[in-house]
Amino acid sequence: MKICVLGCGAYGTALATILDENKNDVVMWTAFEKEEKEMKKSRRCKKLPGVVIPDSIKISSDLKESCENKDMILIAVPAGAVNEISGKIRDYVGNATICIAAKGIEQGSCKFLYDVVREHIDTDDIAVISGPSFAVDVAAKVPVGLTLATTNNKAKETVEQSFTNSHFKLRYTDDIIGTEICGSIKNVIAIAAGILAGLKMPESTSALLITESIHDIKELIKELGGDGNTVLSFAGFGDLLLTATSEKSRNYSFGKLLGGSSKEKVDEYIKNTTIEGLYTLDSISQLIKEKNINVPIINLVYDIIYNDENAEELLNFLIQKP
Repeated sequence: MKICVLGCGAYGTALATILDENKNDVVMWTAFEKEEKEMKKSRRCKKLPGVVIPDSIKISSDLKESCENKDMILIAVPAGAVNEISGKIRDYVGNATICIAAKGIEQGSCKFLYDVVREHIDTDDIAVISGPSFAVDVAAKVPVGLTLATTNNKAKETVEQSFTNSHFKLRYTDDIIGTEICGSIKNVIAIAAGILAGLKMPESTSALLITESIHDIKELIKELGGDGNTVLSFAGFGDLLLTATSEKSRNYSFGKLLGGSSKEKVDEYIKNTTIEGLYTLDSISQLIKEKNINVPIINLVYDIIYNDENAEELLNFLIQKP
């Protein structure tokens, strides 16, 4: 199949190597001509050191050429860029399946990314993939499993055929809402888990946080019209377990600084690092407020980051939580 990967970051690059391994015709698109030239010359992604991009993968900064006449377009840009890129590719999509690999909730509108794409592209041929899969692990071709969420049979078949192989597994659900909630909120919980690590708390306390969070995520999914059981999927428990226990996670690392480092170090990390959990935190906080849904862990993480709440309050919260 002919596939365009939008985004030349670590995750987009890693997914492109899987698609190429499966004998698809792959082009990776970047918005920056300088990055295009550098990647063509080095066959490397700066954010994914050690990984060689196969010569069979094309690299381009021409959006129209990259997207036209494709069987699938994979959106792997940061959540904050999904609205803009969806509007730009609208006239180039044709009959392509849209697969969203980004995770998050749009700021301002509080819309999930599936709905953001649908605002610009009038099609049901859209799927979401989400699950525990650090880019470095995907590129290393170790066994990984992701949730594939769609209500469209063509999208399901296209994404499965493009990705599935001996080490890359997809498990299907029609619960798009639940899958997107899990993929978004886990980054916020990972910040909380990092705070515990910064406070020198042991694994037992982290397990307490993760377990309590699973209950809250399940209720949030149900409140927003999804299937609560999705919290037990790759997109739910799987991704939460990975992101909330590993220093490979930028969100976890950020939380660790919040729990045990100076404000200067925290500010420097924010300045130099893309922290999807921060982007999501603003949106999910606004969303639950507008919907009058009670998710206290979200409010507490927000207060620790933005309202100078003592990080140790997280310990009291976990014990006192009903």
